[in-house]
Amino acid sequence: MNPQVESFRDPLTSTFSYVVYDAPGGHAAIIDPVLDYDSPSARTDTALADRLLAFVRKHDLKVDWILETHAHADHLSAGGYLRDQLGAKLAIGRGIITVQERFKQLFNLDPDFVADGSQFDHLFNEGETFTIGGLTGHTLATPGHTDDSLTYVIGDAAFIGDTMFAPDTGTARCDFPGGDAHKLYDSIHKIFGLPADTRIFLCHDYPPGDREPAAQTSVAAQQTSNVHVRDGVSEADFVRMRNERDASLPEPKLILPALQVNIRGGRLPPPDGNGISYLRLPLNQIGHDA
Repeated sequence: MNPQVESFRDPLTSTFSYVVYDAPGGHAAIIDPVLDYDSPSARTDTALADRLLAFVRKHDLKVDWILETHAHADHLSAGGYLRDQLGAKLAIGRGIITVQERFKQLFNLDPDFVADGSQFDHLFNEGETFTIGGLTGHTLATPGHTDDSLTYVIGDAAFIGDTMFAPDTGTARCDFPGGDAHKLYDSIHKIFGLPADTRIFLCHDYPPGDREPAAQTSVAAQQTSNVHVRDGVSEADFVRMRNERDASLPEPKLILPALQVNIRGGRLPPPDGNGISYLRLPLNQIGHDA
């Protein structure tokens, strides 16, 4: 059984979120939901997540899972908010523990933050299976962009996070802490091992020129046309390109607030004694000059 997929795009961060379901009135999963965040005011809002809720309720869907492809650096996750609203299980790859350990140290988080993945209801291992009503899915560990990057394969659809973008824009960066271009090359070829007609759903699209943003591509299109990693591109050439390109990229605008929220499963930091939550800004630690 193949899933029905509804995509939702956040224009501010160019992020796609998805509702994946077996049938109207059936069961669903939400993938990579976005929490609105305004940097100048440091205010959050749930307007984007509420669009997902409205779709779920309109189609009378029972949400079994809220699935994160990784701890994102470009947007804040609404996973915690939706978990509270829907009672669904919040899940991510087991590699999140390594990510939490690294960023607990960077942000000098207090001992109450435990880097064991317990902020999530389930940590997926490589090759683990799961169900969404009549749908069956399995996981592929696809590190390289981050340690915890995971691809969810559900029927004929694969939700690949930031591993690849559209064929005309290439692949994810590998210069974040824990990133590795060699691992990303291997992960992409793991995805290429899926059937050629597998629908690939992207977490981001940054279209060049006048092309409209597209949420969907395919394994075949990526293999034949991806500007960074199509068939015939060697690992050495890919790693050289990726390292040179990454050295020229600016840091994501929301990397510091996003990681503090996303390693907590989409939760804001606990409030201080005055009832206010605070984000930390470690100075001179992120970026190519760090």
